[in-house]
Amino acid sequence: MRYISTRGQAPALNFEDVLLTGLATDGGLYVPEYLPRYTPEEILSWRGLPYHELASKVMYPFVEESIPEDDFRQMVRETYDHFPHRAVAPLVQLDSNEWVMELFRGPTLAFKDFALQLLGRLLDYVLERRNQHVVIMGATSGDTGSAAIEGCRHSKHVDIFILHPHERVSEVQRRQMTTVQDDNVHNIAVRGNFDDCQKMVKASFADQSFLGDKTHLVAVNSINWARIMAQIVYYIYASLALGGPHRSLAFSVPTGNFGDIFAGYLAREMGLPVQQLIVATNQNDILHQFMSGNHYAPQTLQHTLTPSMDITISSNFERLLFDLYGRDGRKVFEFLDKADGTAVSLEEPRWQRARQLFDSYSVDDKRTCEVIAEVYGESQYLLDPHTAIGVESARQCRRDHSIPMVTMGTAHPAKFPEAVERSGVGVEPVLPPHLTDLFQREERFTVLDNDLKTIQSYMAQHWKFAE
Repeated sequence: MRYISTRGQAPALNFEDVLLTGLATDGGLYVPEYLPRYTPEEILSWRGLPYHELASKVMYPFVEESIPEDDFRQMVRETYDHFPHRAVAPLVQLDSNEWVMELFRGPTLAFKDFALQLLGRLLDYVLERRNQHVVIMGATSGDTGSAAIEGCRHSKHVDIFILHPHERVSEVQRRQMTTVQDDNVHNIAVRGNFDDCQKMVKASFADQSFLGDKTHLVAVNSINWARIMAQIVYYIYASLALGGPHRSLAFSVPTGNFGDIFAGYLAREMGLPVQQLIVATNQNDILHQFMSGNHYAPQTLQHTLTPSMDITISSNFERLLFDLYGRDGRKVFEFLDKADGTAVSLEEPRWQRARQLFDSYSVDDKRTCEVIAEVYGESQYLLDPHTAIGVESARQCRRDHSIPMVTMGTAHPAKFPEAVERSGVGVEPVLPPHLTDLFQREERFTVLDNDLKTIQSYMAQHWKFAE
């Protein structure tokens, strides 16, 4: 398995090098040269497997040239043994054929744990073998940061710098990052929004000279292929639990950066019967505008009750474009270059190809709170606001009521108490036992201006071996 850039001008790499690279040298994102494909009989043979065993089978083809199978299986087992719910990704029934898949059962209460707890172990394994030290740089709209910190805080080979928009994440999200006291963890609150943070991360990967020649940057955002790889698994897990592979499923996915739903697309390309994927967005609806009307245009970011989706530049959309353009990297670059500042559209046949699988819907804050209240009234089940957007989008866009509709439950409601309070359900979401003292823990973070040189100077001075 080799990996190629979505822009077609970077050398192909193996998994180990892609893990440590982030963006390709041409500015593109890495994708596999080909996908493993499975017959219905092969997928059926996995029914009943524990989550970690299924994950090993699904992911190993992506890493087999870099990591021995026994070593990889051990890492995967340790990752998901760390989740307190034995099912790892349990399904909860809302209605006769409507489900929520709880992807918030990991240590930081968000779906990012599925990939980032594994990513930390992969980095430890590879860096120990290489006797190498790296600097992780990531931007977070709320959940990626805490999951990445939790996954990498124990590594002696890593310094991790996470940028988050100052006063634009929930208090629980912030404290999950800033109360970690390990010396290799550095939290930076940027006086800007998530898009500003993400732009500075991409600019830093493009020119890493500010770090000198003793280290280099590694990505933990979903531009890192390992993130996407790990998320494919739970789509297959859901299918097997609900009658697959001899029955199709539909999924509604709250998404801002397009990574989680792109993993569902890949599961389908690998042989899973998926009839429909719904892009569920908040008012920052660039993806909805494209999926519903073939209109891709720059937007001004709005701050909402769903901060993890407050994104207007969806990095992983580039990976889907690569397939829609027949894996022609030059065409992808031309589209994105034109989109930087003006509205663009795909050629009609390419857009119609996307529409065969994808639908989309946008939900504002008011309706999000109403949905939280409605679902609680119907089933006594408390949604976080992101998942509420997923449920509403599923109900508005559903094509076929005879097949299961699964909404990805991306975060625990206790991370977003403001939205729950505004819904009027009269229930206060409670943090699980391992986080009950979160508001008593000491915080540590640095507030910096929204300026690339300021951020880079701070990083150059604070990583472990800085001169």
